[in-house]
Amino acid sequence: MTLPLEGIRVIEVGQALAGPLAGVLLADMGADVIKIEKPDGGDDARLWGPPFAADGVTSLYFHSQNRNKRSVVLDLKMAADVEALNRLCEGADILIQNLRPGVVDEIGIGPEAMLARHPRLIYCSIWAFGYEGPLRMKPGFDPLLQAYGGMMSITGRPEDPPTFCGASINDKATGMFCTIGALAALRLRDKTGKGCLVDTSLFESAVHWVEGSINSYLANGTVSQRHGTGSPVIVPYQTFDTADHPLCLAPGNDRLWARCAAALGRPEWATDPRFAKTAARVAHKTDLLPMIAATLLTQPRAYWLAAMDKAGVPCAPVNDIAEVATSEQFAASKLVQELPARPGAAPGPKVVGLPITFDRVRPRSARPSPDLGEHTAEVLGERGR
Repeated sequence: MTLPLEGIRVIEVGQALAGPLAGVLLADMGADVIKIEKPDGGDDARLWGPPFAADGVTSLYFHSQNRNKRSVVLDLKMAADVEALNRLCEGADILIQNLRPGVVDEIGIGPEAMLARHPRLIYCSIWAFGYEGPLRMKPGFDPLLQAYGGMMSITGRPEDPPTFCGASINDKATGMFCTIGALAALRLRDKTGKGCLVDTSLFESAVHWVEGSINSYLANGTVSQRHGTGSPVIVPYQTFDTADHPLCLAPGNDRLWARCAAALGRPEWATDPRFAKTAARVAHKTDLLPMIAATLLTQPRAYWLAAMDKAGVPCAPVNDIAEVATSEQFAASKLVQELPARPGAAPGPKVVGLPITFDRVRPRSARPSPDLGEHTAEVLGERGR
């Protein structure tokens, strides 16, 4: 298939997750992504395991975020290699960097210097806390921003300590926002002929996730609390135990709640003044939720899932990772791809691919993840050194 970003060249100067995620999204959509790595081991994520790939050396994590790229080793502490990077940027459309704050300016590849020399370049910086403010020079990783950005304070049960989200949600969101910004900037360049600077940060992503709670605080001074799996504004809207396995129940409006009450065998709940309307259910949730919980314990999960599906009430099993990965829906999505094998080598690892299709076709990786510096000679030879 013809991919939408074919002909676009991206230079990725970074490591770990947010920058490489932006790079792999662009690569899977057809861009030629050149990953710049330091000579002493490259991207730290190469060693983030277990699990490791079949070679027992490179982490599966690295494979998943760096497939479809070419690796070039440059020592950006050396003026000659900084100049080599500049020559690569002469033919590039996008540069992504998520180095420690301040480093790009120290080595002469900050946005002002690069955009002055390469006026058509889209320069994307990923920060921990952003380019302004007292914390602008602090480095950061996802859990630190889950803590600082307020997410932990509203995650978990009220009686438990603040809790991390299990996924690296700020890293991934920031990589996606970087990609969105880069693509929008490309469209702007089509109109103006000039590149621009795109900035995003883990802190801004963290705030984006809790915007409802912040908006509430700005409006009335209310500080959001932890509600376990529940919601502060919709009841019921959470997980419950059944006679065997947990499920998630989410009747998100009064019409669905009436159907839910009937499916639970308690149609009178839908007309009870304490429970008939959303605001009333929130106000009386300490009465309602224990009754729902007791009812659901009387039958196994499969029974309730069937009953809710028949009534048209949104619900789902609480799956573990194995249940997700072996589900019929997961298989039907065709999200998993086997990365291309190297000549004479075992098949590449299986990884989750791009969560986007074009004309109902999901792009597949044309390249495996690169060995460190695998394409240095090839890429530098294309531009000279």
